[in-house]
Amino acid sequence: MEETTPNGRPVRVLVADDEAMVRAGVRAILARDPHIDVVAEAGDGSEALALTRRHRPDVVLLDIQMPGLDGLTAVARLRQEPSTVGVIMLTTFGQDECITRALEEGADGFLLKADDPRELLNGVRAVGAGGAYLSPRVAGRVIAGMRAHRTAHPHRSLDRLTQRERDVLALLAAGLSNAEIASRLHLVEGTVKQHVSAVLAKLGARNRVEAAVAAHEAGLTPPRRG
Repeated sequence: MEETTPNGRPVRVLVADDEAMVRAGVRAILARDPHIDVVAEAGDGSEALALTRRHRPDVVLLDIQMPGLDGLTAVARLRQEPSTVGVIMLTTFGQDECITRALEEGADGFLLKADDPRELLNGVRAVGAGGAYLSPRVAGRVIAGMRAHRTAHPHRSLDRLTQRERDVLALLAAGLSNAEIASRLHLVEGTVKQHVSAVLAKLGARNRVEAAVAAHEAGLTPPRRG
């Protein structure tokens, strides 16, 4: 998978967490990849917003629970600005309602602090390349929540999708960017963008993460390489 931003430069990351040891641990993990560059650290949501405006990172890692301005409010405010920064929420078990709200606010990815460190690297690479990412355990919790509320929120059927749209959705759910999907399916990127727009419209999904959740729930798997 591509490890840089679409223009080929390293993925610039801002880490926001109120615990200095957590920030240090995240920085140490990301330092394993020479194509990822941590440009700033923040101890709360307000500082994260200010540093995002100053450093213009590609990805912001936001802890959900922080003093003052928390991660949920911070992602909502980021989405009110013209910036296209990718946002990954860092969360712990027992916060299903927070995951749902962050999804509604426009987060591009979710990771558990207890996840394997490789999930952190995979998530930053995917979101930095313009994709979305759910760690397997987060996806499982979101899907379980969707199933528990299926009466109020009916399952999005994939029946309306064409086979090509299903292929695009499966790769989107695997964390691939539009450029990577285009390469995998031997399409031009503009065509992939059209397919993604059609998928979102047909599923009634507001963003790539919601579409990815629907794909995970349906058990959709990426097509074999042709």
